[in-house]
Amino acid sequence: MEFLQRLARFLDRPLFPWKKLIIGFSVGQYLFEMFLGSRQYGVLQRTKPPKVLEKEVSQEVFDKSQAYGRAKAKFAGASGLYAQLQNLAIYHFDVLPKLWSLAGDFLLRFAPARFTGEISQSIVFVLGFCLLQQVLSLPVSLYQTFVLEEKFGFNKQTPRLFVTDLLKTDLLVGILVPPILAGFLAIVKKTGAQFFYYLWLFFAGLQVFMITIYPIAILPLFNKLSPLEEGKLKTDVEDLAKKLKFPLHELYVIDGSKRSAHSNAYFFGLPWKKHIVIYDTLIDHAENDEVVAVLGHELGHWSLGHTTKLFAISQAHLFYIFSLFSVFVHNNSLYASFGFGNEHPILIGFLLFSDILGPLDNVVKLLMNILSRRFEFQADAFAKNLGYSNELARSLIKLQIQNLSTMDADWMYASYNFSHPILAERLKALDWQPTERVAEKKEDQDAQGVATATGRDEL
Repeated sequence: MEFLQRLARFLDRPLFPWKKLIIGFSVGQYLFEMFLGSRQYGVLQRTKPPKVLEKEVSQEVFDKSQAYGRAKAKFAGASGLYAQLQNLAIYHFDVLPKLWSLAGDFLLRFAPARFTGEISQSIVFVLGFCLLQQVLSLPVSLYQTFVLEEKFGFNKQTPRLFVTDLLKTDLLVGILVPPILAGFLAIVKKTGAQFFYYLWLFFAGLQVFMITIYPIAILPLFNKLSPLEEGKLKTDVEDLAKKLKFPLHELYVIDGSKRSAHSNAYFFGLPWKKHIVIYDTLIDHAENDEVVAVLGHELGHWSLGHTTKLFAISQAHLFYIFSLFSVFVHNNSLYASFGFGNEHPILIGFLLFSDILGPLDNVVKLLMNILSRRFEFQADAFAKNLGYSNELARSLIKLQIQNLSTMDADWMYASYNFSHPILAERLKALDWQPTERVAEKKEDQDAQGVATATGRDEL
């Protein structure tokens, strides 16, 4: 506590160039990520697949995968530049103080007097800023969905579904943000110098609450969950859950195919009541034993305590963020650098602090990716020990081909960006010995681009 107070006094110096520092961090991070992207682009220009995939991937599928990877890399470069220019414009034209002032004027004109304080103004500011960001990012989202993904045959969304999803997201933001933000600001205001303890407890409780209501109130807004039909797959999954003493409450199939052909399976819920969700596309494109192998991998994360460990790490990360925020929350020079000479809104301080935190969080991101890749190897080994080595390898290969996922990666780019090992590394760890092309029947479809996998859809 004393160390944080000393650090706060040290950093709160008149005329400290906070704006130049934050802009320098932002530009430096952008240039570093573009450097990594250029390294990966060189890998995406290779003409032969990795040796472990030579028998599994036709030249046509590999060429299309590389073309898709290059298209995504170009898009990432252009969208990254667009985002960087937005950030610089926000700083240069003092958008934050102007938007803050507009939020205050709006409340004075349209709201009762008791709703014109800092908390109400912060809520209006955030909702307005989110709307501005949504408008600015809309061209990027439209291009990605209806041009890039459409070009490779991956997009399943209709314009109507796209707009509906957008409106539902806005509705959720409008419902959830005001009470959460009000709680955040009230805690900082009323609990004094040690607010970060209470803030941490607040967000830990909020996470548990969101885990509880997500399948009931949020997920049904976007997808339909249906109980898995009776049959061999359901029996095999239930037997696996019993064997591992996994607290399975319900097995669901999710209609992921209405937006894309992503294939995955995951579980969610409280420690004593878990739900397993299988994508309809996974059931359609994989054999019964391969689906069970995928779930063996996922349940391996639970059995090995990965989910608990990651939750504990996330709590430690939150505590570290809120502790450091206490150093900046009353930093006069920080506010003054961005046009807030007379007012020191807590929310603005947190936004600026988040920009300062960026370089440190990138180090955390790198370490988390290293840990995540380690966990993925362990979960693969867990499924292998259950007797699903070949089945898991086959499912990974099918998904790779079906999704036209990146088949090779620059080591530096992968270390910074990938939370999962690349396929070649996973097959090697599984001691995969190809005897025949396991996905030969799918390749004609895949060459036409029927699916994509990003984010959590990577197993």
